[in-house]
Amino acid sequence: MVREKLYFECPSCSSDDLTNGESSNGIIACRACGAEFVCKKGIPRLVNLENYSASFGFQWNKHAKTQLDSYSGLDLSKNRVLAATGWKTLDVPHGQRILEAGSGAGRFTEVLVKTGGDIHSFDYSDAVEANFSNNGQAKNLTLFQGDIYRIPYKDQTFDWVICLGVIQHTPDPRGAFFSLEKKVAPGGWLVIDVYTLSVHHLFQWKYFLRPITRRLPPEFLYRCLAFLIPFLLPPTRLLKLLLGRFGARMSPIVEYSGLGLGKKLNEKWALLDSFDMYSPAHDHPQSIGTVERWFKEAGFIDINLCYGANGIVARGRKPS
Repeated sequence: MVREKLYFECPSCSSDDLTNGESSNGIIACRACGAEFVCKKGIPRLVNLENYSASFGFQWNKHAKTQLDSYSGLDLSKNRVLAATGWKTLDVPHGQRILEAGSGAGRFTEVLVKTGGDIHSFDYSDAVEANFSNNGQAKNLTLFQGDIYRIPYKDQTFDWVICLGVIQHTPDPRGAFFSLEKKVAPGGWLVIDVYTLSVHHLFQWKYFLRPITRRLPPEFLYRCLAFLIPFLLPPTRLLKLLLGRFGARMSPIVEYSGLGLGKKLNEKWALLDSFDMYSPAHDHPQSIGTVERWFKEAGFIDINLCYGANGIVARGRKPS
């Protein structure tokens, strides 16, 4: 089945009367309200480029390939997508429209383009440049820089809306959820994951240190962590070996030797994800009860919630 091509709407007024910015560095203008955006390095930038996501742009352009399955030789991103969506194989959504919110460097985009779906992926930061470098050659991918609260497509458009590792890093997670659910077509699915809110999760180093670290210049924080990580990895592994998850929370960094990563790649993941803990402007974990209420309030059915490696994993279907 050939589906109608999707066109951007103006994030400011929802008009579809946009110029297309013919060149790779052209201007995209709304004829209805006069708003102007840029197309930079071949990527439409439908946002204010100065925003709270600067640390993410920094980290993903620094680690453009670190978490790609094609780089690690493992199926870590693929397995996370399959577990979150409930797909048995990547053939399940073939030909369907998929919106990916918060793509980062494109670790999940790399998986999604293999489904044969019509993939539309965005990030609020200039991490889209890393994603473009990694996945821009895929003919079934539309990539843009966009705002999760002002997604530039008509409502009820997508068969799947997928948002992994993002909602907790927005100023208003509930608002982000309801912005996403509007884009789900009748009969379509919304898939998210979000950090878990609980007493023992709050007793982590990052919540004690973030009041300081999130105010540091990203480059300075990154250099500090790059210096400390090699010294902290061995005791962190020992704490995990002796005390499991409790031992892991005793360390101020994260490490992933249990995933089968090689020594050098484990060090890169540790640096990337430790920076990801301490640098974001926002970190708002949620309870599983809260997430379930969001889905029910939005009228979703077939709701499935569980705890995964990244916190609460949830999906639901919008009634036909």
